[in-house]
Amino acid sequence: MGVAFIHQIIQQAVNPFDSTTFRPGNFWQEEQDPALTVDSIHQEVVTEIEELLDKVAQDHRTRTILLAGDSGSGKSYLLGRLKKLLNSKAFFAYIGPWPDSDFIWRHTLRNTVDSLMYVPEGRQESQLLLWLKSLSAFRDEGLMKQLLGERNLFIHNLKGAFPSGIYNANEFFGVLYDLTNPEMYPLACEWLKGDDLDEETLKALRVKRAIETEEVALKILANFGKISAATQPIVLCFDNLDNIDRALDGFINLQALFNVNSIIHNQKLKNFLVIISIVTNTWKQNSKRIQQADQARIDLPIRLQPITLDQAETLWASRLYLLHQQANSRPPSPIYPLNRQHLEDKFPGGKTRPRYVLMLGRQLFQEAKSEATSEFDSEINSNPIDPQAAFQLLWLKEFNKTQEKVSRIRQFLAPELIQMLREALNALQVHGIQTKLLPSPTYASYSLSYHLPVQLGRIGVVWTEEPNLISFCNLMKACQKVFKQNLCQTVHLIRAEGVGTPNNQGYKLYNQIFTGYRNRHIIPDMTSVHYLATYHSLVNAACAGELVVGDHTPSLSDLEALIRKSKILRDCPLLHSLGVFSGSTYTPGSTGTSNTNKQKPVVRKELAQPFHDLKEFLLNLVKTQQMMGRQILIENALDQFPLVENTQIEQLIEELCQENQIFILDPNAEPAAQLVCLKTAF
Repeated sequence: MGVAFIHQIIQQAVNPFDSTTFRPGNFWQEEQDPALTVDSIHQEVVTEIEELLDKVAQDHRTRTILLAGDSGSGKSYLLGRLKKLLNSKAFFAYIGPWPDSDFIWRHTLRNTVDSLMYVPEGRQESQLLLWLKSLSAFRDEGLMKQLLGERNLFIHNLKGAFPSGIYNANEFFGVLYDLTNPEMYPLACEWLKGDDLDEETLKALRVKRAIETEEVALKILANFGKISAATQPIVLCFDNLDNIDRALDGFINLQALFNVNSIIHNQKLKNFLVIISIVTNTWKQNSKRIQQADQARIDLPIRLQPITLDQAETLWASRLYLLHQQANSRPPSPIYPLNRQHLEDKFPGGKTRPRYVLMLGRQLFQEAKSEATSEFDSEINSNPIDPQAAFQLLWLKEFNKTQEKVSRIRQFLAPELIQMLREALNALQVHGIQTKLLPSPTYASYSLSYHLPVQLGRIGVVWTEEPNLISFCNLMKACQKVFKQNLCQTVHLIRAEGVGTPNNQGYKLYNQIFTGYRNRHIIPDMTSVHYLATYHSLVNAACAGELVVGDHTPSLSDLEALIRKSKILRDCPLLHSLGVFSGSTYTPGSTGTSNTNKQKPVVRKELAQPFHDLKEFLLNLVKTQQMMGRQILIENALDQFPLVENTQIEQLIEELCQENQIFILDPNAEPAAQLVCLKTAF
């Protein structure tokens, strides 16, 4: 580009305030760029929480923080920042929304162990192994090791260190020992998370049964707390509470969480810091439904305050810094092409929320791009951002993130899988959706039912991936009751795990129910789970008011409209297999009555139909940016579709030009100086 002038860099750049960067989520799955953190924002809150964490570390007494803030005030971002700052002095667990309050302890335990399996920044081992290896049981006691063997010595040492108060000590300590063996580590983690494991795995771990009740999950969590008192506190961060299950009165069942918190305090579970992150309005609407005795268990109520215009200006400067670094001379101010007057005009009270600052920055930066270029070409206009284009870019980013983080269907419990499926069916306006089809307290949350216009009667769905064949047999008995009680005319079993052998009673029942014409066994693939999990993460954000698409913060109904209009879920094989898209003959994924445990390999989307998706991405990116550098467009495409060639991207850019959707403003310039612009209709 020759000499890099700041106005040229602005024209070429992707908007640094792009809304796909706004939404934080699970702090173990989101990488926070330290360059974008403004330390002064909520610094007093960080200090308060650190002081309370230090008290927990000193006396091991559990404390609870209620962290309330308006949508867009930075609650989830703050949790990520706390994890980053304080992970050296505490272990952090992110607890997302639960689908069924009857499973809340198992959900909490599962999310805690999931989080402990992550590797902290700058460390080589997971939080779980760091926690374990800091215990005194790792002492090398030569003679005793010879007499007892390493495993028994480990258990002996831990029982000596914790002579009372540990539930099922022999088995629990034995599973902890298995964490030290790389081959046994995944199985030990599955048991600790509460997976309903098969007999062979239980035998390998030397345990009698899985963690299959709420009471046992609570006791195992208490074990973690008691042992962590010898190391560091565990911080349990409950977030995205607007998408938890609902009580009978239709309001979210927040009381279930406060029951958990009170039990943690009443039973004196050691060494936890509980952080309940909630939208202020959600707390106002629901706090009257929380028993006063449970509210009294809050040790530190915190309300996130708006930020000042000085902090807003610093937030802008952090986003613009990298662009300014590319200029050959220093721009007029750290926030150029924006200015302080913009903030004072928009926020005359002198206070606002971080998200509003970023949204204003996006709008003003876009206007600056257009103004700089419109001097040279009258076709350049600053148009409102295309919400569909912005949504599809956001979806692609979230989908790729899900692909990286979700590698097995069994990362989710059955109630979570059913919840994700229900959310997708709701978005697609499937009629008559009802939860808890199965007439069994244990398995009700593994099921739902609905109506389809092309099929008579109610259709049921049961989804379970638990490998334990005794549980599978009990599930099949619950399915039998569905037909005896005439609750459904058709039932689909979704299951990738095995269904046993002809000698198993569960297999015989399965064979009776799911090998006929009407009822089917659908073997799900990972791609389907990626679609459902991606949409679920967006639903969580929309319910909390944390989702930003272009210039808008869509509600759940807005998100559902966007997903329908985009037709993105039509690429989900499982939904086709369930007949959701009436008249479709497309049946991807494995379906039928096979009891194989094999899953189809995950095929990345760019391999399946690279050029259609790539072309759509190029156009959507130009739609959201209005204009950008040709080279910048190509670099972004290569980031998203690493398997395509540079020349293929160039070819698709030319096609879009020929179709009159985009144009090159300066086609005779060097490629690095060319601008790609959106063709506007007059």
